[in-house]
Amino acid sequence: MKDRGIQLNDSVNAVESIDLKIEVLRGNDGKITQGLVIGPTMNQNQALILMASPGEFKFEPTIGVSISDLLLDKDYLRMRHRIREHFAKDGLIVQKLELSEGQPLLINASYE
Repeated sequence: MKDRGIQLNDSVNAVESIDLKIEVLRGNDGKITQGLVIGPTMNQNQALILMASPGEFKFEPTIGVSISDLLLDKDYLRMRHRIREHFAKDGLIVQKLELSEGQPLLINASYE
């Protein structure tokens, strides 16, 4: 199940603070019984693939869209193709993708 795993922190400025989401629960004896938060990860997986550059994922070095490259390169068609290609490498099927100048990025994708 690729769409379930360890959650990352919810943050408005996630680029600066990508970290594990930890909610410590202690038992009656004061010992930690639970910490890492497990839940749906599809949206965070998509965000990480968009932000990462190729080579940043240890076990999948070919995955990474490097969306920040779009700031200097206005080739939206190439970037849309790149997003579809790299999402497919992770098993994500893109149903809808809108990326154009002056418009927000809209992606509707899910795992097979």
